Amino acid sequence: MSGNTTTKPAPAAPARTAAKPDRRIRRTRDTLGDALIQLMQEQPFDSITVQQVLDRAGVSRATFYTHYRDKDDLFLSDVEDFLERMGNFLTRQKAPARRLFPVEELFTHIADVPRVHAAIMASGKAPDFRELAIGCFARSIEQRLVAAGVTLAMPELRATSHALAGSLYSLLDWWLLHNKSTPPKEADALFHRLAWNGIPTQP
Repeated sequence: MSGNTTTKPAPAAPARTAAKPDRRIRRTRDTLGDALIQLMQEQPFDSITVQQVLDRAGVSRATFYTHYRDKDDLFLSDVEDFLERMGNFLTRQKAPARRLFPVEELFTHIADVPRVHAAIMASGKAPDFRELAIGCFARSIEQRLVAAGVTLAMPELRATSHALAGSLYSLLDWWLLHNKSTPPKEADALFHRLAWNGIPTQP
């Protein structure tokens, strides 16, 4: 076997080489997003310039415009990336199907970075954040309902998922308004109790 130098090293190399650009792109996008969020905690969003983001991230202007049109595009893309990762969390963790969204994990994360949320609210981007959040919540909840065996016609499934997503966002609003007085674990249990009580067909 040791003398057979053509056995199978070749197929592995292309796979590693092909994966590198994706990792580099992901790192670049994360670095730019982190830089913008840091700046949002220091000054109003409207006063932030693309050059400030580039200086903070250590990224060239050409690289920035390869990925984004402007700072608004960067902000919305970064928020959407975070929400999508959060929405896919339960599937990646192989969580019980009846968990429709990682409410505990989301609320815990927001509690850990209070200045970030405050910066988003102060930036004037709250409506954009809300729209992205509800859309992500709805897509994730729809997938989880299907995985849990809920059998609804597609229009009703989509309507149910969107309604639950709106309820989750309202719960988040209430939780923040009341200074996070309810532990994230209890908020998670509350959401799921309300959600399953309102679903017409349970598995």
